[in-house]
Amino acid sequence: MDSTLFIIGIIGNIISVLVFVSPIPTFWRILRSKSTEDFEPAPYVLTLLNSLLWLYYGVTKPDGLLIATVNGFGAVMETIYVVLFLVYAADHTTRVKTVKLVATLDIGFFGFVFATTTFAIAGLDMKIMIIGLICACLNVFMYGSPLAAVRTVIASKSVEYMPFFLSFFLFLNGGVWATYALLDRDIFLGIPNGIGFFLGGIQLVIYAVYKNYRVKSETNDEATDDGWHTSSASLLSSDASGQGKKNVLGGV
Repeated sequence: MDSTLFIIGIIGNIISVLVFVSPIPTFWRILRSKSTEDFEPAPYVLTLLNSLLWLYYGVTKPDGLLIATVNGFGAVMETIYVVLFLVYAADHTTRVKTVKLVATLDIGFFGFVFATTTFAIAGLDMKIMIIGLICACLNVFMYGSPLAAVRTVIASKSVEYMPFFLSFFLFLNGGVWATYALLDRDIFLGIPNGIGFFLGGIQLVIYAVYKNYRVKSETNDEATDDGWHTSSASLLSSDASGQGKKNVLGGV
């Protein structure tokens, strides 16, 4: 492997690890409250599926070690998140929903892809192409999912529902892996991460545009009624914290 490619791959691994560990504060909250509250299991289940598929792709593809390592780590982290979600599910309905999603996607769909590409497809190139196509399609979907938060930001003119660091690291992650794919001539890795880099850039621009709206609003509120602003600021901060964590889930 070329040294430049290896270095970029290592940087990509580091950034991806930061993305994978970003939900830890959310699960620390779940552990403390012993409840998943209103958090949804789908983002974790989908991210686990995504990690498993890219792990399989990295193991199958020659010189795919750096793709396999980071997604192996991601698969472990997401498995822990899903297990914690099952243990501390807020109610029976949430637990059943989580089990169904895991059985359908992480076990059923991944098992189908693995069995089909292992036993029904003979050539290595064809196997890599099919796995890569599936990975790329799922990755594009996952990179596009935070756009729902963009719509909320534009409607509310407030960035409290768009965690800056998550958007920033997704932007970096897409850019680094798109560069890696370009040097490695890997179209399946390049297209989704190039799209992710572009969409991440859009999120950062939206954040920069609407961040000042909230600052201006808070300044005006303070000038109008300092006492009301002081008493309500803690409530707004608490609510923003909870809502932000909900959006972090959708980012992974």
